[in-house]
Amino acid sequence: MRARNISNRREFVKAAGITAAGLTLAPAMHAKEIKANQWITARNSELELWFKQAAEEWMQSVPIGNGRLGAMVFGGTSAERIALNEITLWAGQPDPDQEIACGKEKLAEIRQLFFEGKIQEGNTLAYKYLSGKPNSFGTHIPLGDLLLDFGHDFSLVSDYRRCLNLENAVALVDYSFQGVHFSREYFCSNPDQVLVIRLRASKAKQLSVGIKLDCLSPVSFSVSKEELAFKGKAKSTLKVKAFPRFSDGGVEFAGAIRVKQQGGRVEIVSQSLQIKGASEILLYIDIQTNYKQANPAATVQNNLRIADKKGGRRILADHIIDYQQLFGRVRFTLEGQSQTGLLPTNERLDWVKKEQADPGFYSLFFQFNRYLLIACSRENSPLPANLQGLWNDNLAANMPWTCDYHLDINTQQNYWAANVTNLAECHEPLFNFIKYLQIYGQKTARKVYGSEGWVAHTVCNVWGYTAPGEWPGWGLFPTASTWIVLHLWEQYQFSRDLKFLADTAYPLLKDNAIFFLDYMVMDVSTGYLMTGPTTSPENAFRFAGSTLSLSMMPTCDRVLVLELFQACRQAALILQIDADFVHQLEKAMAQLPPLKIGKNGGLQEWLEDYEEAIPNHRHTTHLLGLYPYAQIGIDRTPELANACKITMEKRMAAPNWEDVEWSRGNMINFYARLQEGDLALNSLYLMLKQFTSDALLTFSVAGIAGANSNIFILDGNQSACAGTAEMLVQSQDGYIEFLPALPKTWKTGEFDGLCVRGGGIVGATWKNGKLIKASLKAGVDQVFYLKWRREKPIRLEVIGQKKVLPELVNSTMKLDLKAGGLIEFFFTN
Repeated sequence: MRARNISNRREFVKAAGITAAGLTLAPAMHAKEIKANQWITARNSELELWFKQAAEEWMQSVPIGNGRLGAMVFGGTSAERIALNEITLWAGQPDPDQEIACGKEKLAEIRQLFFEGKIQEGNTLAYKYLSGKPNSFGTHIPLGDLLLDFGHDFSLVSDYRRCLNLENAVALVDYSFQGVHFSREYFCSNPDQVLVIRLRASKAKQLSVGIKLDCLSPVSFSVSKEELAFKGKAKSTLKVKAFPRFSDGGVEFAGAIRVKQQGGRVEIVSQSLQIKGASEILLYIDIQTNYKQANPAATVQNNLRIADKKGGRRILADHIIDYQQLFGRVRFTLEGQSQTGLLPTNERLDWVKKEQADPGFYSLFFQFNRYLLIACSRENSPLPANLQGLWNDNLAANMPWTCDYHLDINTQQNYWAANVTNLAECHEPLFNFIKYLQIYGQKTARKVYGSEGWVAHTVCNVWGYTAPGEWPGWGLFPTASTWIVLHLWEQYQFSRDLKFLADTAYPLLKDNAIFFLDYMVMDVSTGYLMTGPTTSPENAFRFAGSTLSLSMMPTCDRVLVLELFQACRQAALILQIDADFVHQLEKAMAQLPPLKIGKNGGLQEWLEDYEEAIPNHRHTTHLLGLYPYAQIGIDRTPELANACKITMEKRMAAPNWEDVEWSRGNMINFYARLQEGDLALNSLYLMLKQFTSDALLTFSVAGIAGANSNIFILDGNQSACAGTAEMLVQSQDGYIEFLPALPKTWKTGEFDGLCVRGGGIVGATWKNGKLIKASLKAGVDQVFYLKWRREKPIRLEVIGQKKVLPELVNSTMKLDLKAGGLIEFFFTN
């Protein structure tokens, strides 16, 4: 296949002829239009979350963010709470003693026990030498709350409305109080790196508000009539018994709230500001830390100075244009109950939970989830989305699992939707983080395993923790590094960006493959090349009366290592380099064990057909070959695909299945890959019913993994988003297939702007479950294959190139397109 070099996603979109204005439900506004309209605060949009009351708790509030700076808006009338976050606000510090030195000789001794069938003894020795020491691991923490005191008793308020507009990424609050209409706008600007809050009253001199901060960490204030500035050092409230220095250290941070008001007067009251008799107030807010910068206070002041000079309207105009360049690329609508669309979001969700049909709600949820990814992970974000994305309520930060980066599914799920939903740029902070992990992972590879290359395990942080977790039962998972680095190969698969492949993806993939080529060992009794000892996250099996976690070459490792070696081989062949390395990979791949079906009919989780110790376990990592990878498919490997389905059914049918937001997200994607649309929709429905708050934030339920309450976790939102896209289009098997898992109740709808592997952008329209029209636009020169399992097109129209001669063999069509070429397929006259 031919692939033209595209240096970044914006060039890819430009090459494909796609513009933000061309794909939004409403055309994106130009800067002049926005300025002419002054403050653009569209209400009653089809793409908004809205409520008749203020949030009473954190998960009822609405999130805004610019990829670094974030806030949760509660919308109170008497007292407004705005929970503030900054992505680099971390407790903890680097620790040179995080690894236990094991080395090749001791590792060989441990492995020999497993090969001799002494599995229990092998587990015991592995626990001693293959554990990590997260002495000062730390956690991401929230800054605290900005509190605005209005004194407007809600019982005397009328016409209250709180909303989050997804088209403009602006949160809004409106209400009337004692004959005066009050309104607020909140948004986080990426171009200007500030949070902006605008407060207005319909009558002059009727706006009075108290402004103060309630910070989690100790801070010192510097207050003037124009600004409330603060400094402090991140301090976690988490106590870890085994590691008393767990939260030692912490970044230094600085921030400020700059006040610009029309009319009225400002008074300093202790460490707060009181504004009385104003008509309009603008607040510009920034928070910075010394994570990879020397003077956060200076950065804050520079950002606020520029914002002050630029003015709120221009900041808003640039914010909307910047945001819509990403959000506006995808359109997705489902025809459904129009009356429910008039309900507040929480009431509409209640309607859906009662199993009432509302297809349009699923498209709203899909676009909200895209919004979340944009809001918490931008090209210039200093860190990728963590367990809570950007919005930390201090609950996960006080759990034993902390608010960090889990590489045994959670971080991966956060980015599953990035490529397919046309948000590839959102991957950038993750890729930068992987480069950072490589540096520390090389030390871990040498010290723990005596191997070259780089490796990371189940948990990692911003301080370079790549060692195994402190308990190998869940923490000894070296292929976690493989799972996360494969995101770079997936990015290439979608973009066909040769420069990205050569400069970024291949070096990181190759260095990880070098580790596994050196680390893996031959089992002389079978001839198989094996990883291990390692865990199948975070599960256990029964052996000789004992419950054990560690084995040699669990199924997930086989899937991940094969995927890594295949990716490296293909990349090297594309780049025409490293012939000897390719030969090593090919030899190793031929020695990997096969996937197996167990005696219960399901896919084996371990190389041996062990009895499951926890039949209701939440993890199903052995099904990675079905999704997100394509080693198992209904056409290519139907028996293995059926075994995956049996595994899923048995897991979910087990008493007290540990169903959580991310395990339910798995099921959406698994069923979509099996082309079981109704079952995929059922899992999406259960995500909304069981694991989604009134504000559409997904959560891990109380009682799982030690949680005392429901805790927001971003991965449910993102895996649901990816699963929805997977129901609409698939491209993992070398061909594009439209509507592969369309549920029966999604009878009529359309989408445009989703991406497929090979560098294409696709759309489709259907009615009564049948395709009416489909489209494919090439972002690069490419040969595409399309499979028409459903209806076959009866007419093609070619736009942007002279001619295309499609080849049709059975149900598969071959099309050779140039960059920018568009083909539209029609299924009726």
